[in-house]
Amino acid sequence: MNFFVTGGAGFIGSTFCDYLLSKNHHVTIYDNFSTGKKNFISQALNNPNCTLIEGDLLDEKSLKDSIKNHDVVAHFAANADVRYGVENTKKDLEQNTIATSNVLDVMREHNIKKILFSSTGSIYGEAKTIPTPEDYQMPIQTSLYGASKLACESLIQAYCEAFDIQSWIFRFVSILGERYTHGHVYDFYNSLS
Repeated sequence: MNFFVTGGAGFIGSTFCDYLLSKNHHVTIYDNFSTGKKNFISQALNNPNCTLIEGDLLDEKSLKDSIKNHDVVAHFAANADVRYGVENTKKDLEQNTIATSNVLDVMREHNIKKILFSSTGSIYGEAKTIPTPEDYQMPIQTSLYGASKLACESLIQAYCEAFDIQSWIFRFVSILGERYTHGHVYDFYNSLS
């Protein structure tokens, strides 16, 4: 299959690209390198099944030209640093919600029917039930990041209904690994050394 991976040079995206390539899929990494790292994908780029496109999801023309001829979109690109949302209130809206809207619209135009989406447990705000079930009633949002990701999920669900798209939404919570580069868990870990 041909996978189009947004944020493919980031922590989650690059790890997923390595997995796809190990299964002999074709992978296009689409990243603007605002947080992604070229060294995360250096090994992947040695694989003939891997292509890199340096581009921004807010550049609709580049996105439209790049996404065609793919079977699945794995949408991992986002502003993932929750802490700074109140300092730049448009960042989560633009890099999460508008970027996702752009991805969905070009998928529709190119008749791509499958999307994997990296959401977050932050959509639950201050949940009173842990672990939080998927059908938990949505509380008041406590971060612009969580609110933007919930908006993305809603857009994806609406596109699925309207355009017969199939989606898989993953609500990750503080996952860690060797390519993890920012966030409260990262800061806590670094404060211990």
